Amino acid sequence: MTAALTGPWRAHRSDGDLARAFAEPGFDDSGWVSIDVPSHWRSSPAFATDDGPLLYRRRFHADRPGAGGRAFLTFDGLFYFGDAWLDGDYLGATEGYFSPQTFEVTEHLGRDADEHVVAVEVACPPQADRRRKRLLTGVFSHWDAIDPAWNPGGIWRPVGLTETGPVRIARVRVLCAEASESRGRLQLDVTLDAGEGPSPAGPTAAARLVARVTGPTGSVLVDAVRPVDLAAGDNQLRWTLTVDDPPRWWPWRLGDERNLCDVELTIELDGVPSHTVRRRTAFREVRLDRWRWSVNGEPLYVMGSNQGPNRIALAAATREELRHDVGLAVRANLDLLRIHAHVSRPELYEAADEAGLLLWQDFPLQWGYARGLRRQASRQAREMTDLLGHHPSIVLWCAHNEPVRTAGGVHPGRTTIRRAAAFASHLLPNENKLILDRSVARALRRADGTRPVDPHSGVLPGVGSAGTDSHLDFGWYHGTLDGLAPALRIVPRLARFVSEFGAQAVPGQAAFARPERWPDLDWEALAEHHCLQRSVFDRHVPPARYDTFDAWRDATQEYQAALIQMQVEDLRRIAGRPGGGFCHFSFADAQPAVTWSVLDHLRTPKIGFTALRDACRTVLPMLDPRTGALHVSNAGRHDLTGAVLHVDDGRGRVRRFTGDAPASRVVYVGRIDAPAANGHRPTGVDLTLDHPDTGPVVNRYDRVLAWMPALSKSDPNRTAR
Repeated sequence: MTAALTGPWRAHRSDGDLARAFAEPGFDDSGWVSIDVPSHWRSSPAFATDDGPLLYRRRFHADRPGAGGRAFLTFDGLFYFGDAWLDGDYLGATEGYFSPQTFEVTEHLGRDADEHVVAVEVACPPQADRRRKRLLTGVFSHWDAIDPAWNPGGIWRPVGLTETGPVRIARVRVLCAEASESRGRLQLDVTLDAGEGPSPAGPTAAARLVARVTGPTGSVLVDAVRPVDLAAGDNQLRWTLTVDDPPRWWPWRLGDERNLCDVELTIELDGVPSHTVRRRTAFREVRLDRWRWSVNGEPLYVMGSNQGPNRIALAAATREELRHDVGLAVRANLDLLRIHAHVSRPELYEAADEAGLLLWQDFPLQWGYARGLRRQASRQAREMTDLLGHHPSIVLWCAHNEPVRTAGGVHPGRTTIRRAAAFASHLLPNENKLILDRSVARALRRADGTRPVDPHSGVLPGVGSAGTDSHLDFGWYHGTLDGLAPALRIVPRLARFVSEFGAQAVPGQAAFARPERWPDLDWEALAEHHCLQRSVFDRHVPPARYDTFDAWRDATQEYQAALIQMQVEDLRRIAGRPGGGFCHFSFADAQPAVTWSVLDHLRTPKIGFTALRDACRTVLPMLDPRTGALHVSNAGRHDLTGAVLHVDDGRGRVRRFTGDAPASRVVYVGRIDAPAANGHRPTGVDLTLDHPDTGPVVNRYDRVLAWMPALSKSDPNRTAR
């Protein structure tokens, strides 16, 4: 028996009297609001501005479990606290929004009752002090790319009833421990629930686990049996399945083979199946050495972007929308999406597995948290690996995004003080970095030894910390768009992996800004609810310079695109020396907003999408406009022999260079006069690389040259190759 308890439920705002009585089967809920499950409660007009808690009720019919059978009620996602009752009996409490919570209800369904009632109280309290948050909800509670007034509370994932035999597979974590050409190993961590008291299986029942692994063509790769000695309660075991010459999974840039495999695990009693679970996984290895990546032993310079929730109401995102976003990332030539400080819907991970798109998975910790969350966070981290560990697309776990103070988007009068405090928080120890992050990272490593773990993202080297990946906001919060490369020359360690850089841009679909009011927009509302950072725009693309909203919008997109091209190429020039890749900020919006994204909430591309797509091509000729240095980056697996590079310097001269571009290398080609030096800039510079394997690859520099600040005559070459 498997029954879904989705569709219309009854809901009401909680208060003291209702919360004490609503779980009773005979309670009259006829006057309550009908609300769809799964959903966030703010998606219902009746609760559009509500912060909860909310009371939910659902009446249903269910058959008795069969002889020896057991029944379980599973909530796939309660956002964020939950208390559940069935037929007036308290089942238990839940905490955490993304992991399924299961309660045994065998006794309840075995009673003589024509109808049953499930009742749930769900709470997702706003965080009054966002420097000391207590909910592990990541970007949903605190982010500068989502309306802070949004409350994601609700029964946001499906609810269902499941019947098993006497023994249930309560938990299974499937990890790929090895994927060489000659051997593959899948590691299964399994918890078998044999019930409380004397084993329901009986003292003489022969229990065994049966595992079958089916390859992408339907062939059976593993058919194994393991006897199991069961005790009452939970029985934990680890099982390794070995396959010779495994079919391997590759990211799209390294190959077309996805080779997804199905793992079926069944617990049998005296030869009779009691419960079966299935996972889709693949054979692939990932290694990270000083932020230089390899997949199945092949080096890969990783080019990616950050992705927040696909919708602010993530429950409403459709399977097609989630798959479309994955397809857009591949179309943008991205190797990786960072699932930024949240856990997304299952459909996104499935689509990434099928498309060969790598995923960097954050645990939902974003910025500052209160003391005392270590145990809860560690528990949820383990549950995240149970939920997602079988996906080959996930290649990195990250415990916490920016456990430091931030100075972005602050009032100009306080910028210096806030920036100094933010910088100091990088260098000095704090509770989050030393206790919370270490505990979560330790839990992730213990649960999954097959993937690298980043203890925290965006932390500079300091006291008690060696630093991790870098967030470098040149051209936005500080400096100019051409300032990234000079900074990395001074501190090369910061170049190992830059996981955030970018600039805000106004989307083409911007009716929410009421552009007809230009220039008297409601700047405060745009900042508060639509993420626009007016004080930063005033430094780079001041609205006062433009006569119309359309002109300003187009200028913001041009600036964003120039910054993306400039900084991606700055990072690609140092691939492996020491850079292992980058992750641009950010990919697509969750709501109508002015953010760093290159796709708006309707997935209409900004000019920056094209700039990102072109800058992330596998083979790319590049010019440093500050120095005139020419390079060719080949991020593919095959050498390009006898490639020809044509350089039109914009002054009527064309130069020709011939040479080889080895695989996974960046080669220096030569030098021309620096087009940005001394303020004498051509209207455009074009590079064209010709090779039979690639066709003509054209790279233009008119946009970058238009937005670069003037270089002084005394220092025309601020960066060198």
